[in-house]
Amino acid sequence: MWHLLLFLVLGATLGLGATPAPGALHERVKYLEVSENVRPGTRVGFIDIDSPPYLIAPVPGSPVETDLIIESATGEIRTRVPLDRETRPSYSLVALPRVRVVITVLDENDNAPTFAVDHVYIEFPENSPRDQRGRDGVLYLDLQIAGSLDREMRSRYHLVIEALDGGTPPLRSHLNVNVTVQDVNDNPPVFNQTRYDANVPENATVGTPVLAVNATDADAGDNGRIEYSINRRQSDREEMFRIDPETGMVYVNKALDFESKERHELVIVARDRGAQPLEASTFLSIRVTDVNDNQPDITVIFLSDDATPKISESAQLGEFVARISVSDPDSRTEYSNATVTLTGGEGHFGLTTRDNIIYLVVVERPLDREEQSVYELSVEATDAGTPPLCAERTFRLLVTDVNDNAPKFEHERYEAHLLEASEPGTSVIQVFATDLDEGVNSAVRYSLANATWFAIDETTGLITTVTHVDCEANPAPILVVYATDSGRPPLSSSATVRVTVHDLNDNEPIFEKPLYNATVPENMPVGRCFLKHVDPVLPKM
Repeated sequence: MWHLLLFLVLGATLGLGATPAPGALHERVKYLEVSENVRPGTRVGFIDIDSPPYLIAPVPGSPVETDLIIESATGEIRTRVPLDRETRPSYSLVALPRVRVVITVLDENDNAPTFAVDHVYIEFPENSPRDQRGRDGVLYLDLQIAGSLDREMRSRYHLVIEALDGGTPPLRSHLNVNVTVQDVNDNPPVFNQTRYDANVPENATVGTPVLAVNATDADAGDNGRIEYSINRRQSDREEMFRIDPETGMVYVNKALDFESKERHELVIVARDRGAQPLEASTFLSIRVTDVNDNQPDITVIFLSDDATPKISESAQLGEFVARISVSDPDSRTEYSNATVTLTGGEGHFGLTTRDNIIYLVVVERPLDREEQSVYELSVEATDAGTPPLCAERTFRLLVTDVNDNAPKFEHERYEAHLLEASEPGTSVIQVFATDLDEGVNSAVRYSLANATWFAIDETTGLITTVTHVDCEANPAPILVVYATDSGRPPLSSSATVRVTVHDLNDNEPIFEKPLYNATVPENMPVGRCFLKHVDPVLPKM
């Protein structure tokens, strides 16, 4: 019986000293495999190179002793505890003098990928170009921009990165990435109005507030902080006004004089405080007001092609007729705010405004030139002074024609008579149609349809013969006459003319046969017909 002493050697190489033991050159190797995480007591294999029983002398503190069970009687090797390949990938047992057993622990997918941290924070400037890469300071995380960033649209992104191994089934873990978009000064200030208007009395004292302008900046921090100023190079060189750089409130800075200057135009600048500041400008119009000593001034601009007071009868409801601007040389609000009214027009026209300065005369009811072609309109403006002053402007509005009426004949049906012997050029009848429109829209032209024997003068409507008529061929021809106006597009109507052709004895009698044979009984009553002939003049029955 062999007496074996077993030793555990970590790694792939085992040594018992610098010099091999006697017989080590002839040792035999037994290779075994076992999967990690198998249940305790799982059989690994047998030491079967030599016959059992084996005398096992475990090495104190050896992993073999703590992790494996070796039966000395049978040479069977079993697991004592679940093995972990990541902790110890193999075991080596040496049975002196001639047996070495190598046990390889096979890997199982029991470890998910892990990140060093749970959260990573990365910052990108919002003007970063596409494909720019950013790395965190903890992991080697290379994040690439796939599109344009805009902090004003979205300042933060939360990404979840998932890592999967190649096992079956795969194990995974997650990393939370918080991306902060850093602001750059890429937005100039924006005023809430492109133009401001204000009124101030000429007796306003220095320091009187006039109006506050307001601008916003979508950027953050100093990039979004705004400072207001007046552009003295372009406006208010006399420094009649000043502005608070923080609030944007404009104040009277010097005594005002309406007679010297009634309106001041200021260019207001809003500038942010970025490293490379951006700015925007707006206009402030300040009117110095006076007392009510002038009546309103009415200006009427007609919106026709030639700027004359006219409107087409086809104008749609709401269509503009004229633009009326009302101004008052006086400047105080209560004086310059005029009440504007429109009279006349019989309800066909109205007045509309959006700002009580510019008024529009509009069509409110359908127009018909054929019913009424001229309207008398009057615009009156009254200021709010005490006593109020008013002004009036009267004009005549012409309704222009459109081709909306077809010519109309005096009769729908005409009757005419004509002798069969009439020569070509003989007058038959004159038709007449009228058109309620005017100008070229009422100019009527006449025409005939399918008239072989007749023609019509397109101007006068006179129908004449162009050839001889034949009663035997058509004793009562019916003509269709058209009246067409000259509008665009032209309109037309029609009437019928029935011409009765009176017969002329212009055909000799014709016998039906060149030779007749007749037998007459001797008792035939007087007046009984026994022979006939046909006269082509008479119609056949």
